[in-house]
Amino acid sequence: MADEFAKGFGILVTAGLGWMTLAGWYNTPSFESLQQLIAPDPTQGLTVYDQLAIILKDALFWFAILGALTFWVIIPAFKEFQQWRAGKPDHPE
Repeated sequence: MADEFAKGFGILVTAGLGWMTLAGWYNTPSFESLQQLIAPDPTQGLTVYDQLAIILKDALFWFAILGALTFWVIIPAFKEFQQWRAGKPDHPE
């Protein structure tokens, strides 16, 4: 179970750092406002690279959330279900 936690944590930290970097560039109008990282995406004057970065920002956000949940909840639950279905105890005594 420790390897699943480490994988999920690695995904969360790496993708979260990428999201925070791109959100800081594109969704922080000023550092004095309360909308740091959560302001609406800019819509005017964007180059192709800006548009790709905004798409990547959204993809990194969802990858961080879903990746961590996959390794922390879904995979361990599936393994527990398989052990339960096979009739094997989780921790033999």
